[in-house]
Amino acid sequence: MQDDAARGLPVWRGKPLFFGKNRDRAGWLPIGHEILQSAEGQPVFLGLDGRGARFAYNISAWEPGDLPDSLHDFFDPSQQQHPAIKEAHAFAELRGVMAQLSPRDAELAATARSLLSWHRSHRYCASCGAQSAMKMSGWQRDCPDCGAKHFPRTDPVVIMLITRGNTVLVGRSHGWPEGMYSLLAGFVEPGETIEAAVRREVFEETGIGVGAVEYLSSQPWPFPSSLMLGCRGDALCDEIRIDRNELDDAVWVTREEMMDVYAGNTDRMKPSRKGAIAHFLIWHWLADRLE
Repeated sequence: MQDDAARGLPVWRGKPLFFGKNRDRAGWLPIGHEILQSAEGQPVFLGLDGRGARFAYNISAWEPGDLPDSLHDFFDPSQQQHPAIKEAHAFAELRGVMAQLSPRDAELAATARSLLSWHRSHRYCASCGAQSAMKMSGWQRDCPDCGAKHFPRTDPVVIMLITRGNTVLVGRSHGWPEGMYSLLAGFVEPGETIEAAVRREVFEETGIGVGAVEYLSSQPWPFPSSLMLGCRGDALCDEIRIDRNELDDAVWVTREEMMDVYAGNTDRMKPSRKGAIAHFLIWHWLADRLE
């Protein structure tokens, strides 16, 4: 028997559906909606929300009339509308709209994107190579040949607010949009502590030694499936030696200069995207509210 309170969130090639002219609501559809009925594979159970269950559906097989060249860029600004939906809506990059969403919608949309991405990239058993099958409502994949069980992974990533006096260290990766700078970040390696990862990443990318390190906050980041561990660290020197294999550029920015960036008073660089932990950390540093 179908649960009338249950809802599904369609995801098209990594882009969840959003409602509203400002794309400020997750696009939950009744389970019987024709879009969900045409989804690939089984839906993934996201949890219970209020009176009904919530699921994610992969509708990546749908072909819009026009596919933009930006579809595989670092950030795809294009939005796709489906003819079967009448109200204002779009399939859009989550990172471009997450600041408008409620915390609950943002959490469920991030979970949906991350889990569907994992199922797409882990269709085969890592132990024997046989095709695995979705189990446990989408939270597990089992191998029918060797019996191995596989679970969604989350990769820990440190992102660090490195300061020296009145300045903060920011960098940009190769291929980022012009003017985009952010806090340095990198994956935690096997056997590392969070503090060791912060010091290693900063030194590898910029040659800056880091002394005291303090954990501040975290954020799930479903691009594709990371947990961002926000930290602060005290730089031991200010001479930058960039590893060009790691970064395109790195600079020290004063508090006053960063205030101009966040106020939109300069074309030198753009502020970190709202909703991202980098924006949160820099904003609280500017406001002197990190303690």
